[in-house]
Amino acid sequence: MARMKFLCDADRCIDCNACVTACKNENEVPWGINRRRVVTINDGKPGERSVSMACMHCTDAPCAAVCPVTCIYPTEDGIVLHSKDLCIGCGYCFYACPFGAPQYPRAGNFGSRGKMDKCTYCAGGGGAEASGSAEEFEKYGSNRFGEGKLPLCAEMCSTKSLLAGDGDIIAQIYKERVLKRGYGSGAWGWMTAYHEGIEV
Repeated sequence: MARMKFLCDADRCIDCNACVTACKNENEVPWGINRRRVVTINDGKPGERSVSMACMHCTDAPCAAVCPVTCIYPTEDGIVLHSKDLCIGCGYCFYACPFGAPQYPRAGNFGSRGKMDKCTYCAGGGGAEASGSAEEFEKYGSNRFGEGKLPLCAEMCSTKSLLAGDGDIIAQIYKERVLKRGYGSGAWGWMTAYHEGIEV
């Protein structure tokens, strides 16, 4: 069974935020919530890198482990969904997630911030609503996965730095990219300069 994953190639990301805009538009995410964001490390310095971040749909999701009402759960495809019907808005998932994926829809005191919202891998929601229905879209956003499509954030990435799909296939694509770059040797252009093959 395929396990759906995201991977952002930091060497290709140009911080254009097309993934963020695509996610907000496709899912009509409320203002103030970013299911996906671009984080820049060493901004303006040598070695600057940008990474598109969202829920990484972890194999052993820490957000699901701490949820007291088990509203966060993995599907058979490895997509981590949540049920807004069961969510009590306690925020445990917010603190457990290393990627900052679960978010409150509003700022305020405890109990007034609402139920958590997170990336759904464009797979609709974890509630009782019919797949592809207007009710599901209202609560969770687009169900592109149910139509056999990838998340729009990955499809809109102009440099194809954001990859989405079966984890094994994504790992193979990334491995091929790294081998072409010559990172296996630790030096860019090693094979061109020295005409030597390198075992990786």
